[in-house]
Amino acid sequence: MDVSGLSLMYRIVMLLATPIVRWWGRLHVVGLPLLPARGPVVLMVNHDSAWDPVIVGVAARRRQIHALAKSSLWKPKVLGWVLDHMAQIPIERGRADLEAMSAAVAALEEGRCIGVFPEGTVSRGRELRPLSGAGRLARAVPGTRVLGVSVTGAVDIVKFPHRPRIRVEFFDPGDGPTGESAIALTKRVMVEVRRRAPAATPGRRRKAAYFREQAGRREQDGR
Repeated sequence: MDVSGLSLMYRIVMLLATPIVRWWGRLHVVGLPLLPARGPVVLMVNHDSAWDPVIVGVAARRRQIHALAKSSLWKPKVLGWVLDHMAQIPIERGRADLEAMSAAVAALEEGRCIGVFPEGTVSRGRELRPLSGAGRLARAVPGTRVLGVSVTGAVDIVKFPHRPRIRVEFFDPGDGPTGESAIALTKRVMVEVRRRAPAATPGRRRKAAYFREQAGRREQDGR
């Protein structure tokens, strides 16, 4: 596949998702010109909804995003087949997955765009500590462009009949201090992402209330 184009399966999935995200979700995109059409890019994105990867893909339009996604998504064979044909990258959560990181580095070396959710999982309204993997990817290939991506409104997609207002902002986090470490880079970018997109609770009323209760308990336990 030409790295400047989109794979067939990626096109199909984004085409199917576009009416939901753009029309139903009233998608508003800010900063898209910052996303280069070619060359290695690492996107660091907040993660409050399972819809986030698709929403960012629709927002990015002609640039295919190769997302690092939890490997359990590949267990249903049909979904795994779709993800493989979309050139997504499975990663084992909770451990250093060298195979996934190597695949992501190889993709960057080919000039591709990698999407990373540094918090590791859907926030469910919690404040999560970002992991260092995104920063290590950004440092692995010279010339890699790093962009922060904030997504708001995604948790409201399921709240029918109320239509959401989805907003995606691509932004340049700028340069950090000389010698900035991978984890420092990730934290700095994610602070800016979360400033634009505070952690939001997914689900309809009852499930959202349950998630808020769980988040409150975890916060109290952590004190």
